[in-house]
Amino acid sequence: MSLPSFNPDTSLVADVVPSPNRSERVNDRIPDMILLHYTGMPEPQGALDWLCSLESKVSAHYVVFENGRIVQCVPENLRAWHAGESFWANDTDINSCSIGIEIANPGHDDGYPDFPSRQIAAVTALCRSIINRRQIPPERVLAHSDVAPARKKDPGEKFPWRILHGSGVGYWVEPVPIVPGPDFVMGDSGEVIASFQHLLAEYGYRVPLEGEFDETTRDAVTAFQRHFRPARVDGVVDSSTLMTLQALLDSRPPEHAARNQGAVDFSGGFLQRS
Repeated sequence: MSLPSFNPDTSLVADVVPSPNRSERVNDRIPDMILLHYTGMPEPQGALDWLCSLESKVSAHYVVFENGRIVQCVPENLRAWHAGESFWANDTDINSCSIGIEIANPGHDDGYPDFPSRQIAAVTALCRSIINRRQIPPERVLAHSDVAPARKKDPGEKFPWRILHGSGVGYWVEPVPIVPGPDFVMGDSGEVIASFQHLLAEYGYRVPLEGEFDETTRDAVTAFQRHFRPARVDGVVDSSTLMTLQALLDSRPPEHAARNQGAVDFSGGFLQRS
């Protein structure tokens, strides 16, 4: 049974292909987040068909193809089913607060090719349109892996967040260079780990705060690296990862006044409180 069409939310849309997998936003939530995914399927058309299949019970607001073609599947005022079990900054219903964009790419399990420049230009233009219409803060343009670190890798470390930020989309600081020095891995514990966990939580990730480097912390570190320190994605807390996270927090606008006062200093080749 074909669904009735609807008017696209932006003139950037080439086609409307309605998905039945949609619902009302809980409590009439106004979306204030953009969540970026990759499709993770070999064929882009197959991914679009799946997102518009009643059987799949998944959907997204938009799909962006490699050649830059943009298809809208769910109106922005409705809740698409793209985030799954997820969390960010105390939000647990990410579907109700976000607009989901699927970017055609087969993903890590099937070669994970680079994102073509035409596709990135289209994603950037689409995000800018949404941001301008809905006043979405830069730090609320996120990866699927940010909100579901244990389950998801997309859009992954090859996604050019730096380029998007240069065009006014998303939040970014230049990653601190990777240098030899102390690092922490699963099984470690102590004050340094607790401090880093508080920094992750302050930015929005869901992690325990007890100072135990557990699997949940490792997954959050890995997700952070995929987005903000993509040169090496290994789930290890090194000076580059910690200092890049601290720089993100320190560079946020004044409304984010809360700061972690117990930052960790990696200078001098050893760890100390600062």
